[in-house]
Amino acid sequence: MTERTSAGPRPDEAAGHVIPFPARAAPPQVAFNRDELRTIFNIYGRQVAAGEWRDYALDFRRDKAVFSIYRRTSEMPLYRIEKDPKLARRQGAFAVIAASGHVLKRGTDLARVIAVLEPAPRAV
Repeated sequence: MTERTSAGPRPDEAAGHVIPFPARAAPPQVAFNRDELRTIFNIYGRQVAAGEWRDYALDFRRDKAVFSIYRRTSEMPLYRIEKDPKLARRQGAFAVIAASGHVLKRGTDLARVIAVLEPAPRAV
């Protein structure tokens, strides 16, 4: 009688069984939905046409989504429009933040929050 000393499978055992590791889900990201992006791009387009703004950036993080507005690409953002769902029940999920870091407006309705970025009407 021969005894096997190797660590390989025995001939009578079924070989090739693969036990998959549980897939780790990607961390959820916060993002702007289509209506929110439409509202943001409406004001962005008007300001680009007026020559005030030139560039933007979108950041989707685990805790918040950020739309940054630039006058020039090489500068710090003039304004940041942030969506933070954790603050939705307290102060509102949306905020407009100036380059200095001051919160210009915060609330639950995006259209009202970004209205602070609209230029005041001038008499001609």
